[in-house]
Amino acid sequence: MSTQMQAARAGRITDQMKQVAAEEKIPVETIRERVANGTIAICANINHRSLTAPRGVGEGLRTKVNANIGTSSTFPDPAPELDKLNEAIKCGADSVMDLSTGSNIDQSRRTIIEHSTVMVGTVPIYQATVEAIRSHGAIVKMTEDDLLNAIEKQAIDGADFMTLHCGVTRSAIERMRTQHREMDIVSRGGSFMAAWILHNERENPLLERYDDLLDICEKYDVTISLGDGMRPGCIADATDRAQLTELITLGELVERAWARGVQVMVEGPGHVPFDQIAANMKLEKRLCHNAPFYVLGPLVTDVAPGYDHITAAIGGTMAAISGADFLCYVTPAEHLALPTIEDVHDGVIVSRIAAHAADIVKGVAGAREWDLEMARARKVLDWDRQMELAIDPELARSKRSARNRSDEDACSMCGEYCAVKMIARYFDAPPSSCRD
Repeated sequence: MSTQMQAARAGRITDQMKQVAAEEKIPVETIRERVANGTIAICANINHRSLTAPRGVGEGLRTKVNANIGTSSTFPDPAPELDKLNEAIKCGADSVMDLSTGSNIDQSRRTIIEHSTVMVGTVPIYQATVEAIRSHGAIVKMTEDDLLNAIEKQAIDGADFMTLHCGVTRSAIERMRTQHREMDIVSRGGSFMAAWILHNERENPLLERYDDLLDICEKYDVTISLGDGMRPGCIADATDRAQLTELITLGELVERAWARGVQVMVEGPGHVPFDQIAANMKLEKRLCHNAPFYVLGPLVTDVAPGYDHITAAIGGTMAAISGADFLCYVTPAEHLALPTIEDVHDGVIVSRIAAHAADIVKGVAGAREWDLEMARARKVLDWDRQMELAIDPELARSKRSARNRSDEDACSMCGEYCAVKMIARYFDAPPSSCRD
């Protein structure tokens, strides 16, 4: 077996490359070349047998959207998470991440991977720390082997990509301390790793044993998603020394992974003022050699709990225009609670809007054409076609049917003063009758 990158470098075109090329409407040879040089990653673990919709992430491709699901210690039941998985896929998510920290992490992950037709990501340090508490009584007593065993277990189960906090180093932590951040570390995995480093007065084992980590990822073709454990948790902390120290380390680790033929993505900041987003994207692309960039949000203000899917979409659009390749959704429950199935729905749809808005600007194949089809359907008041083209057809249909008469060919916003109908009379192109 070989990784997608190793196959591409050997001149072989895999089935996954063919699927990505067809989905993106891009020549398969272009996909192969970019997988070979690392600017596109195809996350497809050899053991994820239910993966029927592999996606490419990176240069020249449609901006992808991820949905986070998974249990917590407060809500450990995996059944609702399977419902969230199905909802995320139904809404058009390109991947899900299992962030489970409940009492049955193995069951949750295996169930999600078994049922997921899209890419599945995980965060192995969550499992390693939960098991360290059970076995050793404290997170900081986790051993290096505990962490590597969790990574291998999840690779064997079929995780397509893994967030690995290799860049949380003693130097990054010290720079954060001396800069006096407002919110210190808000990444859960980053905080676990920093606590371990500070308690044990040792360097990050994921960094020191990076070659062992690469052995695992190469064996199962797991894409490494280099985690941003030092990401800013409020806009006041954006683009500071700790964040950039970590990013420099991640750039070095990208090169080491590529040398082994292991695919890599790099994760990016969470809270960033709007005027700093473009610079953050350019820094990542420069320091990390144009590796695919995966961002959470970014959220452009800290004061909108309950609406953070919107603050993230505002930032996500600018991020994608400026170089981000993959948007991790933020739901209305961000900062407040474990998301419900409704939150998952809203998070995916709003993130897809942000991604599509950026794809129009980036010239992604088919993006402008989608909008052009909608404009033409609106011009002739073809409501059936408008509903088909809507990014959330169910919501569009429900609002249309609830607030308009069934025989109305315009809409209740304008009623008899419909601008489209009025101008059509003079251009001799009367709108078609309502098809509702």
